[in-house]
Amino acid sequence: MTTPPKILAFAGSAREASFNKMLVKIAAEGAKMAGAEVTYLDLRELPMPLFDQDLEAKEGLTENVLKFKTLLKEHHAFAIASPEYNSSITPLLKNVIDWASRPEPGEAPMALTCFRGKIAALMATSPGGLGGLRGLSHIRSILSSIGVLVIPEQKAIPNAFQAFSEEGKLKDEKQQTAIAEIGRQLAITSAKLLQD
Repeated sequence: MTTPPKILAFAGSAREASFNKMLVKIAAEGAKMAGAEVTYLDLRELPMPLFDQDLEAKEGLTENVLKFKTLLKEHHAFAIASPEYNSSITPLLKNVIDWASRPEPGEAPMALTCFRGKIAALMATSPGGLGGLRGLSHIRSILSSIGVLVIPEQKAIPNAFQAFSEEGKLKDEKQQTAIAEIGRQLAITSAKLLQD
């Protein structure tokens, strides 16, 4: 029996009513429909200090950093939805990536055990007309440089304030299908690589 891929889904936003949290849950459903096991993570539940190498040297990796690193290691792939801040990656998402890239005791300095060989899918939504598109290229560049295979399929949904229903679905059926399809493609790609 083929092992189903395990996907960790999270948003680069801590806001309770985050549109990107809604968005990544749509992709998660698409991944589940394709046979993946999906874990949804709200980064608000794992607060981390701003990365500071002096703090790391004095106190080591915090409990929440270690929990996050464990989750990343336990999953084959990541579904990430993130708004853009000033045309780039959000500080929250950059911070958790920076912390997770740090080695645990006994690991080589650039082991990147949470990232090497993993697969990711990216998506965004924003109140603006570009939907967060400019930030996705920065996230793709960062993840690719630390060993993550980012699938080509991505989507940015503009006009976020009007795009979602009260149930957290996209009002436009084509957009809803497109985001679910990104989750499906992530699951399919992960499953294929697990077979190799």
